[in-house]
Amino acid sequence: MNKVGPIGRLGRWTSDNFKVVAIIWLLIAVGLGFFAPKAEHALSGAGWEATGSESLETRQLIDQQFGGMSSSSLMVVVHSNDATFGTPSFDATVDEAATVLKGSDDVSNVVLPSKKSWVSRDGHTAVIQAGAASDSNQMVRAADDLKEELAAIGTEGTTVSLTGASGMWSDFNQANKEAMMKSELISWPVTLLILVLAFGSLVAAGLPLMLTIIGLMAAAGSLYLGTQFFDISIWAMNFAMMFALALGIDYALFIVYRFRGALTSNDTTGDAIAETMDTAGKAVMFSGVTVLISLSAVLLVPSPAFRSMAIGVMLAVAFVLAASMTLLPAVLGKLGPRVNKLSLPWVHTGEHRSPKFAAWGERIWKRPVAYGLPALVILLALCVPVLSLDTGMPSIKVVPEGDGARVGYEQVAEAFGPGAPGTLQVVSSQADAGATVRELGNDPGIAQVMVVGESREGNVMIAATPNVDPSDPALGATIDRVRDEVPAGVLVGGAAAENHDLESALGDTTAPAIAIVMTLGFLLLLVALRAPILAAIAVLTNLLAVGAAFGVAQLIFQEGHLTGVLGFESQGFLDAWAPVFFFAMVFAISMDYSVFLLSSAREHWEKSGDAKEAVIGGLAHSGRVVLAAAGVMVAVFFTFALSGPLPPREMGIILGVAVLLDAALVRLLLLPVLMRLAGTRLWWIPRWIDRYLPKVSFGH
Repeated sequence: MNKVGPIGRLGRWTSDNFKVVAIIWLLIAVGLGFFAPKAEHALSGAGWEATGSESLETRQLIDQQFGGMSSSSLMVVVHSNDATFGTPSFDATVDEAATVLKGSDDVSNVVLPSKKSWVSRDGHTAVIQAGAASDSNQMVRAADDLKEELAAIGTEGTTVSLTGASGMWSDFNQANKEAMMKSELISWPVTLLILVLAFGSLVAAGLPLMLTIIGLMAAAGSLYLGTQFFDISIWAMNFAMMFALALGIDYALFIVYRFRGALTSNDTTGDAIAETMDTAGKAVMFSGVTVLISLSAVLLVPSPAFRSMAIGVMLAVAFVLAASMTLLPAVLGKLGPRVNKLSLPWVHTGEHRSPKFAAWGERIWKRPVAYGLPALVILLALCVPVLSLDTGMPSIKVVPEGDGARVGYEQVAEAFGPGAPGTLQVVSSQADAGATVRELGNDPGIAQVMVVGESREGNVMIAATPNVDPSDPALGATIDRVRDEVPAGVLVGGAAAENHDLESALGDTTAPAIAIVMTLGFLLLLVALRAPILAAIAVLTNLLAVGAAFGVAQLIFQEGHLTGVLGFESQGFLDAWAPVFFFAMVFAISMDYSVFLLSSAREHWEKSGDAKEAVIGGLAHSGRVVLAAAGVMVAVFFTFALSGPLPPREMGIILGVAVLLDAALVRLLLLPVLMRLAGTRLWWIPRWIDRYLPKVSFGH
């Protein structure tokens, strides 16, 4: 028996103390799981703003001094094909809608339409404004509560639609929730099927799902407890669920595969657990830490929604990682050889080294250029579209057709001009009001200017309607120009300005976040592998996979290719949060596979000192795991790509394509080719680095 390291000793302890470990995790699952059903209602539907931005300051000032008529206010659009404003039937509908709004505790005051404001020239469309008495998150919940009652007021030929930023987020979140539920119903049975095929055993296949469910329950309960102290986006739950499923399966695959092989080469189950955790367990630990580090870069984005999403995913990963390092070895120790129960007849359950992947490694070793060059060309070609990638904040197209927010939005745009849904809210002092109105009126990007009201504090609120749709890139230039033109101290806000400020914040943090992720990823791989050249190759090939995935995203979401097949409407750009958030997620997954493959390669190098055996042995021992894990991830991600609003589709396609390319072209092809070409130089380490690095070994 070889010397057992600290992680191996932890594994053996969990195996020997199954009851203690099981009770601890039962308490965690039950304790936090009790709060899990409450999480969805407690999570916030807003938070998509840049902390400290001018637009956020404007919103807060309007809420305080102008009866809550900020971007968080509710807009109710009454439209009739037959009746017009001023007729009894139309006015009765307006009054009934106003009564519903006044009955809400979240509405501070209701402003009815008049011939001077918010009534279309033809009289067929009118807008009721309801001031926000609560914060932006609660106003989204208010929209959830009011939209169906308001819609029910409509009659044949007359519609009543709740829109505005709060209404849009309400409809979008509901559509996203329905899509996530649909995707989960599809992904769970598909995942189970892939796991059964991968493990060849029903018992072994059930372990990753056990791990995932416990991780999800714990993460959901933690998110609910977090909402008692600060706002957490509902999207945090969505991403946490997806990542817990994907990584829980990844980690369980690697550990269970290794354990089944270790059973055949060890006298006792405890020794098999120790070997498994000393090798695969150590790789899983490094992988989990790498994922957490990659996701932590998203915390740089100064936005409550983004930060809470990152926290949600990190919580899920942390729980899944902890369960993988403690609960899973305890269960495996309890099962022992019974882990192979209910095996498929053609499966060799004790086979850890795959003959097929060993043969694949031999072919790559003999002809590295012939195999590697086509893969490199394909990846570089897919990266080219990234050079012309455009980003923007979500347009109304992310809301499904027929939903109230989109219907009302389109009616407002048709009745009052394309820029009306993105009207800018400008707050000026009384002294500067005249100059502000003049500057706004003279700006070529502003179609209409109107003084809305005056506060007791001596400020004036001005509405400036742009001449382009809120999603038009020209509006950003208009906002920047207007802010430069108006007198100092004048604030420019509104929903469109909030989107613009968030997009700018995302643009400012993308490059630093990517740099941090890559640097920390390199350093962690350096510690784990003790091979600077190998760590650099792994990071650069990760970047290549990410670039190719975003290139595909550009072709689909910006250029509109395959939109008919995939069933969505292109916005003409990629959502602005994609570069930083999806980069972190894709890079984390790529690093996950890198650690699995390269830790196996390191183990074989330590045993043999042979570069060829490192490459072939690494592929033979981890290739099947990487392929199976990738298959599960692709299946999970692509289910999200085929249903629901546009952002989840972006997420599903970008992550699914990234995993597919990474596994097929990078991890199992290009990376082994580069390792072959580097030869023994791959494992070189300068003495001065060697002195400072901890002595990490994957051998056993």
